[in-house]
Amino acid sequence: MIISVIFLVQTSMNFNTSLYSNALTGISEEFGVSMQAARCGAMIFLVLYAFGCELWAPWSEELGRKPILQLSLFLVNIWQLPVALAPNFASIMVGRALGGLSSAGGSVTLGMIADLWEADDQQYAVACVVFSSVGGSVIGPVVGGFVEAYLPWRWNIWIQLIFGGFVQVAHLLLVPETRTTIMMDRIAKKRRQSGEDPNIYGPNELVPFRERFSMREVLITWIRPFKMFLTEPIVLTLSLLSGFSDALIFMFIQSFSLVYDQWGFGTVELGLSFLPILVGYFIAWGAFIPVIRRNIEERRRKPDDERAQYESRLWFLLYTAPCLPIGLIGFAWTSLGPPVHWIGSMVFSAIVGIANYSIYMATIDYMICAYGPYSASATGGNGWSRDFLAGVLTIPATPFFENIGGKYHLEYASTILFCISFLLVIAVYVIYWYGPALRKRSPFAQQLSDARVELQTHGRRLSKIPSGSRANSFARSQQNLRIRHTLGSRPGSYIASRPAS
Repeated sequence: MIISVIFLVQTSMNFNTSLYSNALTGISEEFGVSMQAARCGAMIFLVLYAFGCELWAPWSEELGRKPILQLSLFLVNIWQLPVALAPNFASIMVGRALGGLSSAGGSVTLGMIADLWEADDQQYAVACVVFSSVGGSVIGPVVGGFVEAYLPWRWNIWIQLIFGGFVQVAHLLLVPETRTTIMMDRIAKKRRQSGEDPNIYGPNELVPFRERFSMREVLITWIRPFKMFLTEPIVLTLSLLSGFSDALIFMFIQSFSLVYDQWGFGTVELGLSFLPILVGYFIAWGAFIPVIRRNIEERRRKPDDERAQYESRLWFLLYTAPCLPIGLIGFAWTSLGPPVHWIGSMVFSAIVGIANYSIYMATIDYMICAYGPYSASATGGNGWSRDFLAGVLTIPATPFFENIGGKYHLEYASTILFCISFLLVIAVYVIYWYGPALRKRSPFAQQLSDARVELQTHGRRLSKIPSGSRANSFARSQQNLRIRHTLGSRPGSYIASRPAS
């Protein structure tokens, strides 16, 4: 049930980023602005979404996943209203900006995955959440095509609000708190109230509120994801890889209206042209299932082999990453228009979808494994790269495809993207082979790895502790607090007895 709601939350967040595009024509006509100006609403949402992910993620590690995600969902829903009821274009820009900044993004939901599953068992759950993330971005244009054809533009926003409200209620009613330290605080408080153990306290209870939330601690918490992005080579490298690949794919998708106009596609048909990408996501998701099984078996056979524990998660990417340049060059030269059939370009769109899912899945899985309790901050860098670069490219994307070259401007533009994608594919192989060196140069990831080894040495291997048990919570807290000081946050105290006065 929890993973199903996380799936819906993630789908809703990405649905918000893409459905707005189908309101552009209506906004342009009603408020007398150009299409490029109307696209600024999409641009500002994505750019501030990138920063929102970074700002919300560390607070979910301090205050708990549930209250932070609830507040984020509530604010995102509230900021739909100024857009849906906008009397002028400025109201739309303000609503979109605040909505993007209020979005917690996948960093919090992926942090919940790290809470619920050990590194050895997380991959199936990560694969599900990654699909909801990339799938939500594609479902938006499919739904939006019908909305644009048959309803006023404001219905694009009302539909986002209805979906977002449903998801928030589902999350409120069906998903408990998953953050270990918060759960331990509650367990300790309950045991004191019941009289079972009056001297037991959780990790945060012995720290005064004023000390926990001093200006210094607030700044440290907010800076944490950016510090990890800049100082952890794993986070920086994988985030840039994922971000640039997503930016290329975003540019590629922006060409759809120009490409399929050659075949006379209407609004509905144009929306449906995104379905092949969704098919590619399904294919990649299904292909990862036996790969995950293979990875699990390899880790069990080689428990002391770090490459088996970490880099094996990137192994399948060696075969799927080349789908990105293959899909882009194939799409480029099947986009010629009649008499070439449109189905050819859609086949290559599906191949691009396979690459997009695979790159996101492999990089996120690797980072969650490496950073465990602080994966929300680590994956925040990944989300920042993807959303920021996609947002920045929103405005120049259409002119890029319209103005490159002459008769074959669409084909040349996609070919340029193909050439850039080659560099990204090379980076995948470099990261795979030099992953151990990157980890050794990542102080936070290395200390977390050492903490895991220490727990294994004492016979408390985390993967063998039943998920959700108190023992599991205790072991996680030990691991969590051993590495906490690396990022400069306050020292915590795991469940302990306060000396009687």
